[in-house]
Amino acid sequence: MKTSAFSLLLSVAVAACDRPEAAKPIEPAAAEPAAEPAAAPKAEARPRSEAQPASIGAPAPDFALHDLNGKLVRLADFKGKTVVLEWFNPECPFVKASHTKGSLKGLADKHASDASLVWLAINSGGEGRQGHGVEVNRAGVQSFGVEHPVLLDPEGRVGKSYGATNTPHMFVIDAKGTLVYAGAIDNSPDAEGESPSGGALVNYVSQALDELAQGKPVSVPKTKAYGCSVKYHES
Repeated sequence: MKTSAFSLLLSVAVAACDRPEAAKPIEPAAAEPAAEPAAAPKAEARPRSEAQPASIGAPAPDFALHDLNGKLVRLADFKGKTVVLEWFNPECPFVKASHTKGSLKGLADKHASDASLVWLAINSGGEGRQGHGVEVNRAGVQSFGVEHPVLLDPEGRVGKSYGATNTPHMFVIDAKGTLVYAGAIDNSPDAEGESPSGGALVNYVSQALDELAQGKPVSVPKTKAYGCSVKYHES
């Protein structure tokens, strides 16, 4: 893809992320979420995470969120397993592209038979924001052929506890409960895998999972996420 054409397509995709909220300025794709004052403990996440987002090499913040069927899913239930967290918004064009053409297409299914690995999608979109709501997410799950659970975080507490800024934004937690990767799914910010930086496509999540399976440290523990901004609840 020529540079000029790619730049034009990327700008159109970013604009589409915020189309339902066109009256507001577009949020920077990789902007860091503003820190919130400490709040009283709630079931969705530990209060410590609001003041200081998770960091590589530290324990991953625990959480309990409901899936699209109302089932409560706890990170603590997967102790001893590798967990992949995928920040999700079914109406984000980058999510659509990644699940239908790019590096997320079929990736979770590839690992579905591995009993030592769990894949969870999390939508931290607030009420009234793009991609919010059970039915909207069910439609996205059906459209993309997603088989893994999609968890709803409408207050954004879990998203902010991890420092999730984009959709998709990926996190890998090892079997000891340590956060070992945070960032983009790959190095192709068109989300289609067609314009990788450096020329060769690198799926950072697959690479991290392969290295963990071999007992190796994750060689690229952090990258810059790309995509739509997470549509957090506006207080």
